[in-house]
Amino acid sequence: MAWIYLILAGIFEMFGVMFINKLHKDRNVFSFFLLFIGFAGSFLFLSLAMQTLPMGTAYAIWTGIGASGGAILGMIFYGEQKDWKRIVCITLVVSAAVGLKLVS
Repeated sequence: MAWIYLILAGIFEMFGVMFINKLHKDRNVFSFFLLFIGFAGSFLFLSLAMQTLPMGTAYAIWTGIGASGGAILGMIFYGEQKDWKRIVCITLVVSAAVGLKLVS
């Protein structure tokens, strides 16, 4: 169950990061509310996951999901560059997260 919590924490982190950008563009209460929900959910599920998983592993995977997911969402929703070098780097981050899962 801890791994499911960790994946949910990463997904909420992705959306929290995405809503930071949305808040800068829209500047309304709804955007702020979505930003708050994203990060609150992220920290809630991360804390639940860390009750079982080692802190270093949980934090590294949570950060990897948030960073790579944020970059992917930026490419999809905000027209950020879809360069092959960025995709290779995102793949490296995801591979490292999977590697941590396999060794822990």
